[in-house]
Amino acid sequence: MRIRSALATVLAASLVLTGCSSSDSGSGSGDGTVDFVTIAAGGTSGPYYQIGASMSQVLGDKLGADSSVQATGASVENIQLLTDGDAEIAFAMGDATRQAIEGTGPFADKEGLKELTAITALYPNFVQIVTTKKSGIQSVEDLKNKRVGVGDQNSGVELNAQMILEAHNMSYDDINEDFLSYADSIDQMKNGQIDAAFVTSGLPNSSVMDLATTEDVVIVPIEGEGMKTLREKYPFFNEDVIPGGTYDEAEDVPTASITNQLLVSPHLDDEQVYEITKALFENLDAIHASHNAAKQITLDSVEDGLATELNPGARKYFEEVGAL
Repeated sequence: MRIRSALATVLAASLVLTGCSSSDSGSGSGDGTVDFVTIAAGGTSGPYYQIGASMSQVLGDKLGADSSVQATGASVENIQLLTDGDAEIAFAMGDATRQAIEGTGPFADKEGLKELTAITALYPNFVQIVTTKKSGIQSVEDLKNKRVGVGDQNSGVELNAQMILEAHNMSYDDINEDFLSYADSIDQMKNGQIDAAFVTSGLPNSSVMDLATTEDVVIVPIEGEGMKTLREKYPFFNEDVIPGGTYDEAEDVPTASITNQLLVSPHLDDEQVYEITKALFENLDAIHASHNAAKQITLDSVEDGLATELNPGARKYFEEVGAL
């Protein structure tokens, strides 16, 4: 028993040291070496995943890192992965980022994740309430008693859905909500299982484009008193438009948008973040090619719509190249 106990002690110590070594390769020794990077993205059909895959390729090629992109439920899950040490980089919407920092919403049981910093602001996510012409839905109020996809549970999309409904004096009590990803929502709409879906993403969204190949797609506007109330209560929303021709709509559709953030793990040191930032921004052409929305990631817009502080390592790079 003593021998087994001793062996168990040695094995446990070995595992602890191995864990520390793995963690240290993420948190670094200050020389900027990046051994591995996991990027927490979103559903495989959304821009987060497509852009994240391109970033992963860049970091693998330029830094020699063991880099991968992870499909997730997006913003809320991504922030949790980041703070738990299970991801080094994460995509998140500005509203979820603010809620995490302030300890509100889905992060109400947390102390407030004030250590969250960003590599850069990314591009605006547009709230797209997607339906079809045959549904007859033309306004947010028309969603009453309808079957509505509201995003994965606790995702940024679901947070947006709740806020949009609230701004129109509605809640889940007024609709038949279904917790579905982009792709699943579109599939269910094709099959007649739901009537509409909240899709908050960059433009265009590939799942919505897929729907437009078989159905007359309608994007429900967010405007008027609903928009006014939304912005008064949640000022991180912006008034925006989905340009005509993005899908089947000939005219611009007024809606709300939120800026995406590229957040970084508090377990990475400043020199590592500097090297990651440099690699990404010196290879923007490859990232821009991944998705139309990625073309809005530029040195001129790193602070536009930023919901938290830039990481000191990222700031160092941007100051060097005169971007701030």
